[in-house]
Amino acid sequence: MKSAVDQHQLIGGVDKQFLAAPVKSAVDKYQLIPEFLKVRGLVKQHLESFNYFIKTDIKKIVRANNLVTSRSDPNVYIRYTDVWVGRPSEVVDGVTDTLSPQKCRLCDMTYAAPIFVNIEYCNGRDSRVMMKKEVVIGRMPIMLRSLSCVLHGKDEEELAKLGECPLDQGGYFVVKGNEKVILIQEQLSKNRIIIDSYKNGCIQASVMSSTAKTKSKAIIRMEKAKIYLVLNAFTSKVPIMMVLKAMGMETDQEVVQMLGRDPQYATLLLPSIEDCASLGVFKQQQALDFLDKKRNKPMSRFGKDDGALGVLRDTFIPNIPVQENNFYLKCVYVVVMLRRMMDAILNEDAMDDKDYVGNKRLELSGKLLALLFEDLFKSMNDTIKLTVEKVLSKSSRSSRFDISQYIKDSITSGLERSLSTGNWDVGRFKMHRKGITQIVTRLSFIGAFGFMTKISPQFEKSRKVSGPRALQPSQWGMLCPCDTPEGEACGLVKNLALMAHVTTDEEEDPIISLVHL
Repeated sequence: MKSAVDQHQLIGGVDKQFLAAPVKSAVDKYQLIPEFLKVRGLVKQHLESFNYFIKTDIKKIVRANNLVTSRSDPNVYIRYTDVWVGRPSEVVDGVTDTLSPQKCRLCDMTYAAPIFVNIEYCNGRDSRVMMKKEVVIGRMPIMLRSLSCVLHGKDEEELAKLGECPLDQGGYFVVKGNEKVILIQEQLSKNRIIIDSYKNGCIQASVMSSTAKTKSKAIIRMEKAKIYLVLNAFTSKVPIMMVLKAMGMETDQEVVQMLGRDPQYATLLLPSIEDCASLGVFKQQQALDFLDKKRNKPMSRFGKDDGALGVLRDTFIPNIPVQENNFYLKCVYVVVMLRRMMDAILNEDAMDDKDYVGNKRLELSGKLLALLFEDLFKSMNDTIKLTVEKVLSKSSRSSRFDISQYIKDSITSGLERSLSTGNWDVGRFKMHRKGITQIVTRLSFIGAFGFMTKISPQFEKSRKVSGPRALQPSQWGMLCPCDTPEGEACGLVKNLALMAHVTTDEEEDPIISLVHL
C-alpha cells in the first residue's frame, strides 16, 4: 500500500516522476522545432483540408445529390451508391499506368486520379434494377503528399527514385506541367451573428448562413427607429414584426418577453409593433399573405413552392432547422439577433470588430475544391436529365435505351480549368473569384513555403482604408507580423505563422448529441 504522501504524487494514475517536465528555457525549446517539423511539417493545413475533402466531403456532396430522375418517367433513374477517388494514373493504349508528379512536370500533364462511383439504375417500368461498379465520372487533380498521392509515406530513397526532393513538403498541384498552389482565402465566419454599422450609421445584425443545400445572407437593420429584415428572397425590406408573426409569434407580448425584461428593449421595439398594427396585420396567415406579395416569385429550386412560408423555412437563416413547420428555434435565433443589435445601439462597445481574427475563417484548398466539385457534379446531373428527356420524347429509337450510357465526364475539364487559370466561377453559389491559384515560385526554399501559407483577403486592395491593414493583437501567434507585401496590398495579404495550425470541419451530430446529454 502506498502512503498518503506517495498517493499525492499520483496524477491520473501515473507516478509524477514519469511525467515530462515542462520545457522552460528558449534554448531547449529550439531543439524541439526539428522534431515538430518531422511529425507535422509546414503545409499540414493544406494536406489535412484536401484529405478531408477526399475522404468525407466528396461523399457528403454525392449523398446529398445521389438521385437523377426523369421528369416524364419516374421509373427511369440513376442512384449513386458510393464514390471514391482512386490513385493517380493514365490510360495509354487501353493499359492503365501509374502516374508520378515528375512525369507530369516533364510532359506538361495534370497529376490527377479518376473519380469512381457505384451506381444502380433502371431504364423504365418494365426493366429491372441494375448495378454498375467503378464508373468513372471525372478526374480529380491530386495534391502532392496527400493520402491519394503516390508520394505518401515514401522514404528518402523511394522519393529519389521518383525524382522528388525529400525536403519538399507538397501541398500543391501539378496542372498542365505547372506547380499550382491554392491560396488560403480569408472571409467572415459563416453562421455567426455580426453586429456592425451600415453606410448611414444604422446598426445592423447580419448572418451569412451556409448549409449543404443553400447559402443566404440575412440582415436585420434599424432605420428611422423601425426594424426591418433585408433578404434577397423579398423584393424590398420587410418589417421584422411581420416576419415573427409569420413564423407563429402572433402576440406582441410574447416577443417582448422573449427579448428581455429591460424596458429599453420594449421601447426600441415599440415603433415596429405600431407599424405592424397600422398595416392591420395581427395573425400568422395575414402576415404570410403580406410577405407573399413581397416575395421574389422563382423559388421552385427546393422542389416545392410553399410561398412565403417556404421562404422562411428554406431561405431565411437555413442553418436553423425547421421540423414540421415548427419555427420556435428560428424565432429564438431572430430574437437573439434583435437583442444583440439593441445592445449595440444602447452601448457602442457591444459592436463587433470585423477585423478580429475570431470573427474570421480560412477557406483552404479542400473547401474551395468542394464548392467547385459540387457545382460541376450538379451540372453533370442536370445535363444527364436534359439528354434523357430528349431521348424519351422521341417516339422511335434506333437503339436500346440505357440511361447509364449518358454519364459523361464534364468534371475533369472544369476542375483543370479552374486550377490552371485561378478563376472560381461557381454560378450556383454566386461565387466569382479570381486569383485563387498561383504558380509556386521557387526563388528560395523559404519563399516557396511563403507561397503555401499566404492568405488572400476578400477586401478590395484599391480601397484606402486603414482598419483591415492594421496589425491586430488577436493575430498574435497565428499570423506572421513581418511578411506582407508593399504597396496597395500592404497589410491585406498576410501569411500564416509557420507553426500555426488550422483545424478542418467536424461532424456536427456527435457534438449536438453531447450537448443534449
